[in-house]
Amino acid sequence: MAPVAVFVGVMGAGKTTVGAAVAAALGVPFADTDSIIEERAGKPIPEIFVDDGEPAFRAMERQVVAESLETYDGVLALGGGAILDEGTRKLLAGHTVVFLSVELTDAIKRVGLGAGRPLLAMNPRATLKYLLDQRRPLYLEVATHSVATDGRDEADVAAEVLGLLR
Repeated sequence: MAPVAVFVGVMGAGKTTVGAAVAAALGVPFADTDSIIEERAGKPIPEIFVDDGEPAFRAMERQVVAESLETYDGVLALGGGAILDEGTRKLLAGHTVVFLSVELTDAIKRVGLGAGRPLLAMNPRATLKYLLDQRRPLYLEVATHSVATDGRDEADVAAEVLGLLR
């Protein structure tokens, strides 16, 4: 068993929104690894960061992603930082990975000033730019398909992804 498609990209790229739309169009379930982590931890991700620290969160993320890549048969969205782990990037080999790219201006519009986003707690604009620059090469490394989302609505992006998957 393996996911039909795995969505990656920085926060605000549309992984959850577009992933859910693609799953619905394909008639398969949708899951977001961040939601699975929150359910297992019994608290939201910002609380995990505060209570347990980012290393504890990343350890949970590695485990959830590895399990999901092995056992989940729907459309799967990974948290924006999941690809930072080399082991996770290796596990993505052989899967259909869709990188939803977004530039800084659109990302800021979508995530706002970081409410509920622990990595954006300090200087959201500069931090998000850093995350985009740091992670883009890693997203491209694992991507089977890359889809630009800037200035586009969810239906348009989902239609392009569905065309790529078929």
